[in-house]
Amino acid sequence: MERKKESVAVAGAGSWGTALAMVLADNGHDVRLWGHNPDQIEEINKHHTNQKYLSGIHLPAEIRGYTSLEEALTGTDTLILAVPTKAIREVVGKIKGIRKEPLTIVHVSKGIEPDSLLRISEMIEEEMPGNLLDSVVVLSGPSHAEEVSLRHPTTVTVSSKNMVAAEKIQDLFINNNFRVYTNPDIIGVEIGGALKNIIALAAGITDGLGYGDNAKAALITRGLAEIARLGMKMGASPLTFSGLAGIGDLIVTCTSVHSRNWRAGNLLGKGHNLQEVLGNMGMVVEGVRTTKAAHQLAQKYDVKMPITTVLYDVLFNNVNAKDAVDLLMARGKTHEMEDLANVLEDQSGNKKD
Repeated sequence: MERKKESVAVAGAGSWGTALAMVLADNGHDVRLWGHNPDQIEEINKHHTNQKYLSGIHLPAEIRGYTSLEEALTGTDTLILAVPTKAIREVVGKIKGIRKEPLTIVHVSKGIEPDSLLRISEMIEEEMPGNLLDSVVVLSGPSHAEEVSLRHPTTVTVSSKNMVAAEKIQDLFINNNFRVYTNPDIIGVEIGGALKNIIALAAGITDGLGYGDNAKAALITRGLAEIARLGMKMGASPLTFSGLAGIGDLIVTCTSVHSRNWRAGNLLGKGHNLQEVLGNMGMVVEGVRTTKAAHQLAQKYDVKMPITTVLYDVLFNNVNAKDAVDLLMARGKTHEMEDLANVLEDQSGNKKD
């Protein structure tokens, strides 16, 4: 497809930011990749590699690294924000201090802020003045950076309150290897992307305990049910959770060795404590922080989230991982279709008989 060449800034030179920069470069765009580590940026510019995050991958020459965020943003009207959730406010704060023209921000992180309980798009809107923020778009779905960088087939979805902006970002990224869909349900897309990391941590724990495929299949299925339960209470469409940002992302994150959340959970299941796990990972494990936020959201919306609850106890209350799984299995009996009945009730507005 013919496309207009654009200058696009990518904030965050980790694995995901670098992989998305490659997609943009493959599409003929001028890509400015910003990071705060001078040695890493020199490596990107001199050797066209980013060995710490994407070992063995050669980067397109169209990707230029920057340590100055102001220089990276000069002449651009689109920013791909690929930093951890905990760094969102800091980076957006820097942007509003140097930016004078409206900017479309595409966030590609997956998390919820504890205490404020804001989704990432809401955090950006809260930090960025309205006169400097054109639109916020979220890009999410089953997409490991390692496979995207190898140009393996990948599908994602984009969402925004402004679907014209979402369609523009769809055009910016889509190619034969990286297929992009649109979805108007920004709440569902963000909630699905964030909460699947919680279930992936739990899946890693069951694998670390040696419980096998039966346990993991059950965990994924029931995990999706509680993600959808909370998401619908927050205003999401139940259909979103049957799509890429729901079951698609959940499957890949719970089953792949590329998943840092699964790897962290696996270490927890093998008996390591949380501090050891986080110290050994070398990258941010979003699911840990999101578990705290989801636990708070479950209380706020009065939603039953048993997997999230027991994982919260493992992470923050020193409950033994095996004991936590046993607690899940010993829960009182219920009907599997209870969740479906609740969905139908919410959609019809009628009480169940």
